Amino acid sequence: MLHVENVSKTFFPGTINEKRALQNLSLHLAPGDFATVIGGNGAGKSTTLNAIAGVFPVDKGKIIIDGEDITKKPEHKRAKYIGRVFQDPMLGTAAGMMIEENLALAARRGETPGLAWSLPEAQHDRFYELLKELDLGLENRMTAKVGLLSGGQRQALTLLMATLKKPKLLLLDEHTAALDPKTAAKVLALTEKIVTRDQLTTLMITHNMR
Repeated sequence: MLHVENVSKTFFPGTINEKRALQNLSLHLAPGDFATVIGGNGAGKSTTLNAIAGVFPVDKGKIIIDGEDITKKPEHKRAKYIGRVFQDPMLGTAAGMMIEENLALAARRGETPGLAWSLPEAQHDRFYELLKELDLGLENRMTAKVGLLSGGQRQALTLLMATLKKPKLLLLDEHTAALDPKTAAKVLALTEKIVTRDQLTTLMITHNMR
């Protein structure tokens, strides 16, 4: 499903700040696989996820998702294949928008944007049920601004948004590292529940196993 073939990336080549971040990296995940990459700072974990997500072009190699070569596709065109949750709970959501508005945007990921804005009742009901499953009380705060949520609530919402359209690949970038142990355990449990239920192919990076 995911094939990373001999990918290399060097930042600032030919300068005093040259840094070889990835060298001939190969990684293969079958549909439904859950892989965890463990390593310290500077090991290239986030660089690997950024390369797959298209944050920057790679110097050489190929990245293939579900049989399609996406190596040269820009980040926004890879969004229909990939869901991602970042380490920082402030990323992945729009703080100035309501919870239901954030979910509506996630539901349209990969679609051609239009000028109309509406939230059909059926979609509203679906969002309510999905939020209720998080067991954080967010289903009763759908019109609240996301910026008012706690870090754990926001990260759980980001996880829900990233998996709302069942992406072909889910990238988890140390997504519990910035949370307190109790909240991190809850978000990890939610992650396991969603990934198992939807059989998502998942690549997670972490400093250590909790």
